[in-house]
This record gives sequence, structure tokens and C-alpha cells, in this order.
Amino acid sequence: MSVKNWLSRLGAPLRDYVESIGYGARTLATMLGLSPGLLKRPRLVIEQLHFIGNYSMLIITLSGLFVGMVLGLQGYYTLNKYGAEQSLGLLVALGLTRELGPVITALLFAGRAGTSLTAEIGLMKAGEQLSAMEMMAVNPIQRVLAPRFWAGAISVPLLASVFSAVGVLGGWLVGVQLIGVDDGAFWSQMQGGVDFWKDIVNGFAKSVVFGVAITFIALYQGYEAQPTPEDVARATTRTVVISSLMIWWLDFMMTALMFSK
Repeated sequence: MSVKNWLSRLGAPLRDYVESIGYGARTLATMLGLSPGLLKRPRLVIEQLHFIGNYSMLIITLSGLFVGMVLGLQGYYTLNKYGAEQSLGLLVALGLTRELGPVITALLFAGRAGTSLTAEIGLMKAGEQLSAMEMMAVNPIQRVLAPRFWAGAISVPLLASVFSAVGVLGGWLVGVQLIGVDDGAFWSQMQGGVDFWKDIVNGFAKSVVFGVAITFIALYQGYEAQPTPEDVARATTRTVVISSLMIWWLDFMMTALMFSK
């Protein structure tokens, strides 16, 4: 094997990675540029909001309830050692609004809705539906991808808010109703310790970024998949893996920026 061929094989993965980033950036720019056209047909986004957001509500609600219950139980055991069990409400609220709400919602969304979007777009490509749209002078990015992108970007923050609210309720059920923490202290500590801008708004901003990232990754993987069932299946798997890693990386970066002071 010549040195040229060896270097070519060595650099092929890096070249493919850089090309993928370039194609992704171009697709995102095209999608954003065509998005104003959706103002004339808002029903396209509303339909996808129902499909993406409403169908994810059950798993988000149940997960939020049980996460809040577990957080309340573990938090009480820890705080009770130091005689600070009255701060249980504050611990539950901060844990959910800052971290657990946005992150767990995003992970659940990637597994529930992200894979569905990738499979849907991939199968549409395999069935030549996207090619048929292009032949009829219909841009598939504007007609198919853009409505789903905005629906996902809107859904995740709303679902994260539901997750956090239900989680606080779960923590209250365990802490106050089951264990016996003072009801007034639970809510007063939460009210006095949770800052609207620093905690709630920053947590909401995290979920917005997560929603944009997950939805775009899911759509791009489906759109760039080869039109075969095997590659669509691999694209679905890549969606979960890439989205999960992206969520953790973005969470670390945003936490460092938001709460460093």
C-alpha cells in the first residue's frame, strides 16, 4: 500500500465527519431560510405539535411524577441527617428546574419522538415520497422538515415545564403526605429559594436548546439516510446516540455558563 493510499484511508473518517457537518449546516440554514413560509400554513406546525408533543405527554408526566417522588425520598434521607428536612421543597424544585427537568425530558424526547422522526423521514425517502415532491416543484425541506423542526423546538420546553411541575408534585406527595414534612415549610422554602430568572428561565432556555438540537439531529439523520430499510434502522440508532451525547455536552456547557457565578 502506498503512502498516499494509507493517508487517504486514515483521513477518510475525518473527511466524512467534516462533510457531514457541512451538509448539516447547509440543511439547517436552508430550513431556517424557508421557515417564514410556514406563517401562511400554520396548520402544518400545529399538526406536528400534536403528533410530537401530545403523544409524548404520557411518558413525560409519569416519568416526572416518579422522578419527583424519588428525589423527594432521597432528598429527605440526606437532609434529615443534618436536621434540614424543612428545605426539601427547595431541593426538589432546584433539582428539577435546573437539571432533571430539561435533561430527562430531552432524553425521553430523543427516544420517543426523535426516533419516530428519523424513521418517518427515512421511510419517506426510501419510498421516494421526497423525490416525488421535488418533481412536483414542492421543496421537501419546507414542506416536511421545517414544520417538524419547529414543532420539536416548541414541544421540548413545554414538556420540560410539565415534567418539572409534576415532579414537584411528586416530591410533595412523598415529603409532605407520606413522610410528614411540614407543608408550609415545603412551599415557603421553595418560594423563597427558587429565583425566577436564574433557575426557571435558565432551565427553560436549556430545554429550548435541547429541543432544537434533538429535532434537527433526528430530521437530518433521516433525511441523509440511504433509501434502504437497513440504513434507516442505523440512522434511527444514530439519532439516539448522537442526541444523548449532545444533550450531556450542551448541559455541561450551559450549566458552566449560567451558574458559574
